[in-house]
Formats: sequence, C-alpha cells, structure tokens
Amino acid sequence: MSLDTVSQAGLLSPQRRAFFGQAALSATAIALLAGTQGALASKAFAAGGDMAGDVSILNTALGLEHEAIAAYELGAKSGLLKGGVLDVAVLFQSHHKGHRDALIGTIGKLGGKAVGAKSLDDYAKALNAGSLKSDKDILMLAQRLERGAANAYIGVIPAFADRDLAQVSARLAADETMHWAILTNALGQALPKEPLSFGA
Repeated sequence: MSLDTVSQAGLLSPQRRAFFGQAALSATAIALLAGTQGALASKAFAAGGDMAGDVSILNTALGLEHEAIAAYELGAKSGLLKGGVLDVAVLFQSHHKGHRDALIGTIGKLGGKAVGAKSLDDYAKALNAGSLKSDKDILMLAQRLERGAANAYIGVIPAFADRDLAQVSARLAADETMHWAILTNALGQALPKEPLSFGA
C-alpha cells in the first residue's frame, strides 16, 4: 500500500488536507488532544512520586515532537511531496502537533516549563535537509525519526513515577509505530520478520 493509496482510500478527510501554514488543528489532532490531554491531566495533581523526573521525561518527548513537526514541514515545503504522499505527511504532522500540545499542557499541569521548539533553520541543519533530493529521501528520514520516537517512548515507560503517564507514553509509541509501518510499506521495504522488533 502506497501513501497515495492511504489517501485515496478515504482515510484523509478534507480538513486533513490543509497546508502546513494553517493555524487550526485538524479534527484528528483535536480528537487526540481530547483523549491524551485528558488522560495526562487527570492525575497531574493527585499523582505522587518524582514529578520533576516525569517533567524531564516529558520535555525530552516534547523535543522529539518538535523535531518531527519540523521534519514534516521541511518535507512539505521542499516541493518533493505530491498528492497523497503530501496528504499523509500532513496527517502525520497533525498527530505530532497533537502530541506536542498534550505534552505542553501536561508539563504545565505538573508545574514544569515546556521546552520550546528551535527554529526551522536549526532543524534543517540538524536533519541535513539539504541532502533531501527526492520524495524517497524524505520518507526515509521520516521513517528513521518515527522509529526513533517509538523506541524512545517505549524506553521511558518504566521511568515514569506516574503510571498514567507511562500508559500515555505507550499510546504515543503506538502512533509512532503506526507511522513507521505505513512509511516502511510505502517505501516498499519488508516489515520485520521477528517479533518484539521495537523497544530493544
């Protein structure tokens, strides 16, 4: 299944086809915020344990989300993504924006200060965006970042003092894994043959 097939199969609503400069969040991002933010915030004041440690973990996760949002923006602005491929990139970026907003809200509820995003130029340098010459290059970059984020979210689950935050980390890892699987399929690469291929 290609990314064009994902788009043509009706998985992308007209709201999700907006350009990256659109200020409003997509319906998907709003739904994600409602589910994730509520779960995160529900125990923010009642939870015991090391809240400073949890805030630190959440800020690390937030840094990953800032990077993913920038990567998809760079891909879209490159002019190399067209049609359904661009539509799916916009969808995935909306997921990352939802993750970002949920993390920022939770960090604030826990009394922490959310780490800010870098400039798009800084991300372009860090991600070596100048080397992206084709849609395949962009998809491979996104695939690498999605796998790294999935593994990071899985890896921090045991470190949370608040078990509810650990559960949300698992939900975020599931989104990243879904993105990785779709990108892997679109690139024509084989999915892992062995079980337990993430989080090791």
